[in-house]
This record gives sequence, structure tokens and C-alpha cells, in this order.
Amino acid sequence: MYIVCYWFIMFIIYSFVGWIIDICDVYYKYKKIVNRGFFIGPYCPIYGVGVLLMIFLLKDYTNNFLVLFILATVLCMTLEYLTSYVMEKWFNARWWDYSDRKFNLNGRICLETTIPFGLAAMLVMYIVNPFLTGLLDKVPNNIVIIIAIILIIVFLIDAIISFSVITKINDIDWSRFKDDTEEVNKRVLEYLKGTSPQMKRLIESFPDMKIRVKKLKENFDNKRKKISNKIKSKMNRD
Repeated sequence: MYIVCYWFIMFIIYSFVGWIIDICDVYYKYKKIVNRGFFIGPYCPIYGVGVLLMIFLLKDYTNNFLVLFILATVLCMTLEYLTSYVMEKWFNARWWDYSDRKFNLNGRICLETTIPFGLAAMLVMYIVNPFLTGLLDKVPNNIVIIIAIILIIVFLIDAIISFSVITKINDIDWSRFKDDTEEVNKRVLEYLKGTSPQMKRLIESFPDMKIRVKKLKENFDNKRKKISNKIKSKMNRD
């Protein structure tokens, strides 16, 4: 029980740090502060997951800086790519896109962001994590458990709300939009902005988000063609 609570707190801490990093990144690009992240709360779980994976999988390589850097970089690349792929398949939306940057792979990862992630991983493994674990080790076990339980409850509530909101993407009436994919993408974003404060925040948090509507448009067009053919067939019989 204690060890699970201990690492969940570490997960939240690193997710919060990642949230801060993303806020700074967006501010640098767009000169505005937004609650960057999929969740309502101040955390980006992909960072928490990534750091914990590094700690558990790469702790035996800390005696070799070069090997650790390479492995950490590959791990960050893999996690970012898989996260982008799964979220796109799940929500029909791509939350970040590096297609306009050099040395990118399917727009999901690129060298420009991967190298900094690798360097940040070195900072975490050699300095940040030893410091944080040293502080948390000084906290009494029962306090750690209480804090973790509170954080788990808040996190689960946040997850339920966030997922219920974003899945509304699949409830859009696609017949309202034109056939041009770019126009559809623009209209969908406008639609999403007006649905709820949380949806509007998500759009502002991911300015480069691209809605994947091609498959949905094809389904709609196929249904429209079937109905049209049925009507023509009936008219010919009459």
C-alpha cells in the first residue's frame, strides 16, 4: 500500500512539472498562458508516466551517461509516439503535430523535441529524482498514504470529467459541414469551442490540434449515397 502511494505521489509531482514545462512552451510560442493539458487539473500524465518508466527501467544504467542518454531518448520518443497514436485513434484528433518540423516521424515525434527530452531525462535521473525521493522519504508513511489517497480521488474525478467531455467529439453532427477536409476541420474546432468551458480549454491548450474527420466523412458520404440510390431506385420503379 505504502509503496503504491509513494510512487503515485511521485507520478503527480512529475506530471505537474511537465504541465509547467508545457505552459512555458505554449507561452513562448503564442504569448499567452493556458491550462495546458488533457486534464482539468495542473498535470500532464504523459510526463509522470515517462519519468516513472525511466526510473524503473533505466536505473541500472546511471553509471554510464551515454548509454543512459540514448536509452532515455528512445524511451521518450516511443512514449510520445504511442501516446499520439492512441489518442488519435481513440478521440479522432491529433493533439500535437510536428509535420512542419525537420526530422519528424509521421508528425508525432521530431528531433527538435526529442533531444531536449533526452537531456531533461539526464537531469531527472542524476539530480531531480534523488532530491525529490530524499524529501519524500522524510515524510511519515501514514501521511504519504493520506496524501496519495486524496490525490487519487481528485485524479480519478478529473479523468472521468475530462474523458466524458472529449468523447463528445464523436457526437458531432457531421452533416452540418462541407465536403472539404480543411473546412471541416475549421468548422469542427469552432463547434468544439462552443460546447463547454472544458472543451474550449482543451482547444486553447492544444492550438495545433487537428481533428481527424476523413473516416467519419467517408462514413457520412457512404450513407448519403446509399439513401440517394434508394430514392432514385424507388423513383425509377414508380
